[in-house]
Amino acid sequence: MRVVIVGATGETGRSIVDGLVNSDANYDITALIRPPSLDKPAVQSLKARGVKIVGADLQGPHDDLVDILKGVDIVISTIHYQALNDEIFLSNAAKAASVKRYVPCFWATVGPRGIMQLRDAKEQILDHIHRLRLPYTVIDVGWWYQIALPRIPSGRFDYGLLAPQNKIFGAGNVPSALTDVRDVGKYAAKIISDPRTLNKKVFAFTETMTQNQLFGLVESMTGEKLEITKVPAGEVEAKVAEARKPGAAINQALAEYEYYNSWGVRGDNTPECAKYLGYLVLDDLYPGFKGRTLDKFIQEILDGNATKVYSR
Repeated sequence: MRVVIVGATGETGRSIVDGLVNSDANYDITALIRPPSLDKPAVQSLKARGVKIVGADLQGPHDDLVDILKGVDIVISTIHYQALNDEIFLSNAAKAASVKRYVPCFWATVGPRGIMQLRDAKEQILDHIHRLRLPYTVIDVGWWYQIALPRIPSGRFDYGLLAPQNKIFGAGNVPSALTDVRDVGKYAAKIISDPRTLNKKVFAFTETMTQNQLFGLVESMTGEKLEITKVPAGEVEAKVAEARKPGAAINQALAEYEYYNSWGVRGDNTPECAKYLGYLVLDDLYPGFKGRTLDKFIQEILDGNATKVYSR
């Protein structure tokens, strides 16, 4: 099965490459890389793993992109959020090349329209895919373990966390789905070859936990009392309103607080909400097929074996 990946050197993209390479399915993997990046070490690492490398400009000539995608079974996008509109060109070419399944760049928490601008931008891409009648599968994975954990007073977590999360949003009792980013590819490799997931949305996550439960687990495993700041729901909503200025582009502060509002206050990022929104859920599709649990990830950090995301 021929698979093309866009964004293969990012965190999600690398996880997907790992999942495809380690899958029992026979995937023939090609990474589309911007021509200026072809010689970067991360690209050479992909090549060393047997991934074919093809230089491609998504904003370049349509026919060139169509030629690259001819004979491809599945196109997977993990494109950077600031380049989401390039998926218009990619999906147009995929349709013209008769690609059998297109996986757009969702790979995040679940939620309805109108709550997060980033989510709405992704939904607009999906609308375009629907207009093309391009076969697709949407995959969302919840919130990563790697950006969910707090700093502990001893500093033992510091080396492994990109952005420690020591804030509780709202009352801290809203459940939210969590996944180790390294398991995203494991789940994707299973989902993209399943005929039941064609033209469907799938919620693939590992654990569901409230912030209070998560912080309690950290305290139990580390023996340390956390320093926590509580952010009332009203303050979260005010932060969103402040960042969401008329005409403003999606920015980091806005995206973060819209996420906190969605999964931390509203409770959108749950299997129950996902099913309501029409998603299939990993547990129902593949009972017992699970990735790393959160306690295993915490132990990995304590043992000194974790790697900070976006550090490679």
